[in-house]
Parts: sequence; structure tokens; C-alpha cells
Amino acid sequence: MINQLKLGTSLYDNVQHQFNKAAELINLDSGVRKILSVPTNEIVVHFPVKLDSGEIQVFTGYRVQHNNALGAYKGGLRYHETIDLDAAKALATWMTWKTSLAGLPYGGAKGGIKLDPAKYSMSDLEKITRRFTFALGDNIGPEYDIPAPDVNTTAQMMAWMADTYMSTKSPNERSKYQHVVTGKPVEAGGLEGRDRATGYGVVECLKQWARDKGVALKGMKYILQGFGKVGFWTAHFMRHNGAILTAVQDASACIHNPDGIDPDRLLSYSKYNKNSIKDYPAAAEINGNLFFGLPCDICIPAAMGNQITESNASNIQAKVIAEGANGPVDIAGDQILIDRGIEIIPDILCNSGGVIASYFEWLQNRNSEAWTITEVLKGLEVKLTDAYSRVKSRMLEYNTDWRTAAYIESVLRIEKAYKQWGIFP
Repeated sequence: MINQLKLGTSLYDNVQHQFNKAAELINLDSGVRKILSVPTNEIVVHFPVKLDSGEIQVFTGYRVQHNNALGAYKGGLRYHETIDLDAAKALATWMTWKTSLAGLPYGGAKGGIKLDPAKYSMSDLEKITRRFTFALGDNIGPEYDIPAPDVNTTAQMMAWMADTYMSTKSPNERSKYQHVVTGKPVEAGGLEGRDRATGYGVVECLKQWARDKGVALKGMKYILQGFGKVGFWTAHFMRHNGAILTAVQDASACIHNPDGIDPDRLLSYSKYNKNSIKDYPAAAEINGNLFFGLPCDICIPAAMGNQITESNASNIQAKVIAEGANGPVDIAGDQILIDRGIEIIPDILCNSGGVIASYFEWLQNRNSEAWTITEVLKGLEVKLTDAYSRVKSRMLEYNTDWRTAAYIESVLRIEKAYKQWGIFP
């Protein structure tokens, strides 16, 4: 089973430690450092919903807006029992670094609702989503703060959010607000290929890494934590590059087959088995505590945060870790891996394909266009290759690790913006 929460350092501790490490190396302007050390806005809403059962339940929702020096706030909404203000602050801060690194005209935000969506009907989830959107009110907007899907949220939920928000506007201006959220279904203004963009980005980064090493992904064995949208599409594109999936872990089970697991067959089984990989017949079920110690070339954590820690980082046999999730490696685990010479392609680079595609969807809606999937994937490749190259240059310039180099590149762009804008007195 995936660890939902690790004791010790929190996600926010992680992100602050990473930021401070980079800030020290570049001697970041003290004023800018103070600004970036705290979120701009922390929004908590409590809202009632009358469920299908007739019961009235009060839910707690969060939206943290970290920084908008480069443009509108941007970031996902997750429905999960572990979401709280601390987690939202960490995730929003990571989004600031991610959007800056990707070269997008966005800042960072994040949020969600504290709940387990599996306990509610689709009808209840629609009511909850719409009521949350209404509760947020003008704290979101197509040129101000643009939500997107995240853990346990879907394209359908984004359509409900957009419809609710647009319904609060004049009917003859409704179309002006379609880009209030991204990650919508294609028929509701969504982008072709948005569903696979994050996984595609993970694999693009790994392809760049392999080229640097003078090797190919073909024949490499990898283990994958998480088999949601990010996990499946990562596995899909890894298979197209000839890599071999040998183990998968999700919240239901950990399965292993050293000869390879077919991701498409596993997806079909998972859908049939109520979104669970448990008892998959073409792989052996093993103790989840053994997962990170399995032999492999590549480890891809694509589930929740704080999964690789002091307790298991020493067991990892991979040459490289590609962070498909946000913050899957905590502070202690990060240092152990660096000391062991295991490279980490950091989350703010590795999983940025999703927000880049969200930017494409936002542009598509804003300009009344319809992008093809070929255009989307090509655009992702260009953006990710450029970001990877810039991080690599910073790594060599500062003689540091991948994560710190990514932070340096991101923070320097924001520092430059503040120096050009100035501070309103």
C-alpha cells in the first residue's frame, strides 16, 4: 500500500528547505526571498451540501495562492482526506516554481476539498463540486486563478466547475469565461491529449536523461508507484520507448513480474476490478514494503508525496528517479539518494507536462481555437526539452544536484520579474 502520510517532515517543510537551499546558493535578493517565503493568499471555505440521502454535510475546501509575479495563479484541486492548509501551501509553492521553470505566464496555486470521493455518488460529487466553486466565488477567474484537475479530480469535475462559474455571469458573456479552469473534457472546451500530458512529460525527461548518458530507454526496467492517469500514461509512453515495467504499487496492492507487466492489460483489469490492481493474474503480489528495494534501472514515484524517506531511500537500486508525483522524496531521503549518486529528475521539471498542456488549453479557449493532439505533443516536447536544457546548464554552472538547479532556474526568473516590476509602495 502507498503511504498516505509520513511522520517527520511535512510537504511544506520539504518545499521550504528546497527553496532556501537554492536561495543561499544564488544569494537571492533578501526582499524577494521574504516575498517568496510565504503565500500571498490562503483561502479556507466551509460550505454545506444536501446529499442524495437527505443529510446535510459541511465540507472544508482550500485554495492557496502562492505568487503571481509572472501571471495568473495556476494549479490543481484535489479531493483527498489528507488535503489541509499545510499541504495546499506546499503544493501551491511548488506550482510557482513549476510554472516559472516551464516558462509560462503563470504563478502558483493549489487546493482542494478534504474528503474521500469513493464514499460519495456521482450526483453528490457534482453537488459538492458546484457548491465549492460557488463558495470560492471571485477568488478564481480566467485571468486571475485557473484551477485544474489533480488527485481524485476529473475532467467531468472541471466541466462542472466551469459551468457553475459561467452560470454566475451574464448569459451573453458566458463564452468569455470558458478558460476559468483547464483539464475539461474535449467536448466542453478541453484539449486533445491533456489526459496524457503529465505522463508524456515524465517520459520526455527520461529520454533526455538517457541521451545524456549515451543510452536508450529500450530494454531498461522500471518500477512505478501509482497507476492513475499519470502512472498509466507514463507506462504507456515508456512501453512505446521499449522500457519494461516490472512492478506497480498503488493503494490496493503491490505487484511484481520481472519479465514485464503490460500496462494496457493492467489498465483493463483495473477498470474491471473497481480501479484496483489487486489480484492481477499476470504478476505476483508482494509486500508493499519491498517495492522501493526492487531491482530496476528507473524508479517512477507517481502517487503521493513523502513516499521516499530516510526509512527506504537506502534500499533503492535505480540509477535515476523520475518524480511523476509532487514531492515524493522528503528532505532526508533526498540527501541519501544524492550521497549515493542516484540522480533525481525533480517534480517541478519532470511532471510539468500537465501544466504546460493546461496553458495550451487556456490559450485554445482564449483564442477560440482547436488544437490537434499532434500540435499538443509537439508543443510539450519543445517546452520540456528547453526546460531540461536550462536546468542542466544551471546544474553545471553551480555544481549542484538536479533539484537545486531546477529551483535556481525558476527562482532567478521570478527575481528578475520583481526587479523589473518593483514593489508597489
